Amino acid sequence: MTELTRLTACAAVDLLERREVSPLDLVEAAAARISATDGALNALPTLCLDRARDHAKRLMAGPGGSPSPLDRLHGLPIAVKDNVDVGGVRCTSGSLAFEHRIAPANDVVVDRLEAAGAIVIGKSNLPEFAAGGTTHNEVFGTTYNPWDTTKTCGGSSGGSAAALAAGQVWLATGNDFAGSIRIPSSFCGTVGLRPTAGTVARIQRQAYSPLSVEGPMGRTVADVALMLDCQAGELGADPLSRPAPARTFLSAARAPALPARIAFSTDLGIAPMVDPEIARLCRTTANAMQVPGSRVEEACPDLQDADLVFQVLRSFLYVGRLAHIMDQHRDRMSPNVVWNTEQGLARSAREVVEADVAQAAIARRVVRFFDDHDLLLCPVAISPAFDAQQQQLDEFGGVRFGFYYQWMMMTYAITVTACPSLAVPCGFTAGGLPIGMQLIGPPRSEHRLLAAGAWLEQQFGLHERVPLLPQPASEA
Repeated sequence: MTELTRLTACAAVDLLERREVSPLDLVEAAAARISATDGALNALPTLCLDRARDHAKRLMAGPGGSPSPLDRLHGLPIAVKDNVDVGGVRCTSGSLAFEHRIAPANDVVVDRLEAAGAIVIGKSNLPEFAAGGTTHNEVFGTTYNPWDTTKTCGGSSGGSAAALAAGQVWLATGNDFAGSIRIPSSFCGTVGLRPTAGTVARIQRQAYSPLSVEGPMGRTVADVALMLDCQAGELGADPLSRPAPARTFLSAARAPALPARIAFSTDLGIAPMVDPEIARLCRTTANAMQVPGSRVEEACPDLQDADLVFQVLRSFLYVGRLAHIMDQHRDRMSPNVVWNTEQGLARSAREVVEADVAQAAIARRVVRFFDDHDLLLCPVAISPAFDAQQQQLDEFGGVRFGFYYQWMMMTYAITVTACPSLAVPCGFTAGGLPIGMQLIGPPRSEHRLLAAGAWLEQQFGLHERVPLLPQPASEA
């Protein structure tokens, strides 16, 4: 069972396709691994093992006694973030307001994955309504980092990243607004992709916002590409969605390559302080990409106004998402969630429109930047994983932040650009904590990012360090 949980998603799917293991074998292997590790992590607080076993048996009873060859995942167990509905399974969004809610039906994201042969085994933990870069809520408590169980796993898709790093599942869903896929991927030494809006169809209350997207999380670049192939595609109910590309994303990950013109920045021109170890590790990685045929230079687009633009547009979206819930459950919602929503309610129409116009200008500037560069590299976060009892960084390097998520500026500034971003491990601190690099390209350049991420992975082999057993601080 332990050997099965050490497999990459791609390797496990190959075994499933050849019928050398069954979907039920993998469900039981995952269940055993969760039982052995989740007491230290709290990554998957809601399990649906009976549902998963029944699903596995149905797949095994299909034509020829195995999943259809059209099913790319062939019965692979996955985790789904606890703000995405799985029919008949508890879905709390980490909020006391929805503590006992049972999802009536699948979200479209889950429908797509199950149609591709995925088996949902559990729900991954998150901060309330995904509001934050760490993972804690009043329903399930705190999720911890497998590399050092005194540290945060990041957020908001922290349960997904921790479960992947510990080998509890082979793939997991995430969604990303301010960095919710990228930050936990960096803190947990896994891989996560924030795709271009519309790549993965979803149904949102505010249908035309490109700021919040669904994306894949895995242990390797190829695993993430495989999952993206299962998620991508057009949906009539999502006006931003578009058809899946003719070329698979997995084919890009299996053809590692660097583009010719690579830009690198330690701070994107906006971070007042980046941990020196992170800056050094990311710079060393960038320098290693200067190989025949590829040039690396210090450069980044002008993102000076991205911070304010994101603050305004984020608060506006919180009004659409949560004001109606706050009207009924304010006393059961965390201060951060209430603050986000109240910020939006206090904005004038002019502020929101001006931020919307400014975002369009940023997007145009970034497109022009990519006329002269194929790829932009920068750290995922300004800090390594910090103490799990801290729900945010209030200050860092002598700089005090103005609001609770401002330390996430390296990721939310990229959100404003509408560009895709791939988080890939690039090294470890002296204390043994993983560090992630963002690989950013122009809109709809996911194939390029996956090929470059696979090149990095091939050179450094950091993906071979996961999965791992949860490590107390003294052993990290």
